[in-house]
Amino acid sequence: MSQHDRARSRPPRKPGKPGKPRATRRTRRVALATVLGLATFTAGWVYVAQDPDKAADPRPQARADSRPQAEDRAARAAQRAAAAQQAAAPQGLTGVSEQTRARIPAESRQLVLVTGKAPDSSESTAAFYTRPAAGADWVRTESWPARNGAKGWSTERTYGDLTSPMGVFALTDAGGLLPKPPGTRLPYDKNNGFVPSGLGVNGESLAGSFDYVVAIDFNRRPGRSPLDPVMPDGEDKGGNIWLHVDHDGPSQGCVGIPKAAMEKVLETLDPAAKPVIVMGPEGF
Repeated sequence: MSQHDRARSRPPRKPGKPGKPRATRRTRRVALATVLGLATFTAGWVYVAQDPDKAADPRPQARADSRPQAEDRAARAAQRAAAAQQAAAPQGLTGVSEQTRARIPAESRQLVLVTGKAPDSSESTAAFYTRPAAGADWVRTESWPARNGAKGWSTERTYGDLTSPMGVFALTDAGGLLPKPPGTRLPYDKNNGFVPSGLGVNGESLAGSFDYVVAIDFNRRPGRSPLDPVMPDGEDKGGNIWLHVDHDGPSQGCVGIPKAAMEKVLETLDPAAKPVIVMGPEGF
């Protein structure tokens, strides 16, 4: 029998059932892999579900560090809140003794504090304070560099000793070579007599020093021009102690601050607030 005949003599293949195509080897392999994958996933899920550590804390593992981070954020927020509260809170008078505080009139609601660097230093700081009512805490609103007497401070000042007087003094009268700044409420004497003569202690020019002045009520009569020559406690103590424009050098007894600061002081001082100046070295 020929090869062709043998091929024709083979029994024909049985046809498959309608609607169910015969599965190929590739199809069977894909189905087997799918079954194995589902089995592995199911086994892993059962293991995780039965893990006692994860069952006790169902939260995702990534949140394990959330508590320390939350505590850090809360601490930083508390620090910021405390700093803001401190900045907004009344500051009180710093660098002043209880004895000096006791000398400040209860009715005073405005205060210029001049704090010297040392008892024998001419360098100081001037700060402006207010308070809403008698007995309330003082709040600092402005601060400027300042200069005082060339030889510092004294409680027993004498004429020509180049010291500034220590203590608490009223601020009642003002004046100057220039017209008063807008809003000035203190009595103001614009006068050509506010022209300094000579030079400063260190030989510096005094030009412009008396453009604006506020009289410090030390050995003077309140209610008069700062130029008033009368010294009720005697000429030996000296007089004409003023808050005036700084001339880049120590004074013979006055307190100098920047010109812009003098304008601010004149615009702010209110006779109804009974303003005072408290002046002396740190801790006096």
